Amino acid sequence: VNIIKSLDLLIIDEISMVRADTLDAIDSALRRYKNRYQPFGGVQLLMIGDLQQLAPVVKDEDREILSKYYDSYFFFGSKALSTTEYVSIELKHIYRQNDQVFIDLLNKSRDNNVDQEVLKGLNKRYIPDFDPDSGGGYITLTTHNYQAQQINDSKLEKLPGRTHSFTATIKDEFPELSYPNSNELILKVGAQVMFVKNDLSRDKLFFNGKIGKVKSFEDDIIVVKCPDDDFNIRVEMVEWQNVKYTINDETKEIEEEVIGTFTQYPLKLAWAITIHKSQGLTFERAVIDACAAFAHGQVYVALSRCRSLSGLVLSSRINQ
Repeated sequence: VNIIKSLDLLIIDEISMVRADTLDAIDSALRRYKNRYQPFGGVQLLMIGDLQQLAPVVKDEDREILSKYYDSYFFFGSKALSTTEYVSIELKHIYRQNDQVFIDLLNKSRDNNVDQEVLKGLNKRYIPDFDPDSGGGYITLTTHNYQAQQINDSKLEKLPGRTHSFTATIKDEFPELSYPNSNELILKVGAQVMFVKNDLSRDKLFFNGKIGKVKSFEDDIIVVKCPDDDFNIRVEMVEWQNVKYTINDETKEIEEEVIGTFTQYPLKLAWAITIHKSQGLTFERAVIDACAAFAHGQVYVALSRCRSLSGLVLSSRINQ
């Protein structure tokens, strides 16, 4: 409560996935502890995200209730937001891609301006029977969790050699819903993995989303080789912290108190992941299986994870 009372600015990232009712709940909490007569309690909001990427997740039972109160499930359907005069700032510089042909194809997909020319350009990357294990560290992006799970389980099972199991060390308060990685990590030599954390050391050897293969296991080290590196990365266990924030009564500043830790290798199996889990990540090479796409923006998000058109392979054609 003291932290909410002290807020001047609230930053919300990936705003495209925030539902209208969630934003109204934030408004309600802020009014309760700040200024009840002003939207969001008078706190300044900074919302960042791409509205043409993934839409908010609305289950059927929620849809029935929400449709009575909201014209749109997106954050801009929020009752509280409609009482403000917000300013929109459009960021136009693209950092992930620099190939203009690919950028044009992505922009047209993003704007739902897909004609035969765009489909032809994208479907040039349709390569039937492409083998993602042909080298280069291709990750497959699927629409559903079960597809990614099946691919990862089946690829791991086919690898020769014994499995190595690594159990996370959890201390004090760290709720299971907040686990940043598998509690039980099962790997083999040859397994394709993805780093799930940035390397905070001076060397910056890996980042969240970097793909590699397990080369060997040495005592407490997992040796990983990434396709674009000419060196091996010796991966140690890392610690994630569960932090509680409090207000210092004297200085009135926010202080952090670590109330629990989760220690595990920053790796997960990554022959495949879902498009939803890939939002915010960047890949050099990806195979996209989007034929069962079910959400607005899902195909665009999948395509735009790649740095280049040449690093993109479609396992099914993209149709109108």
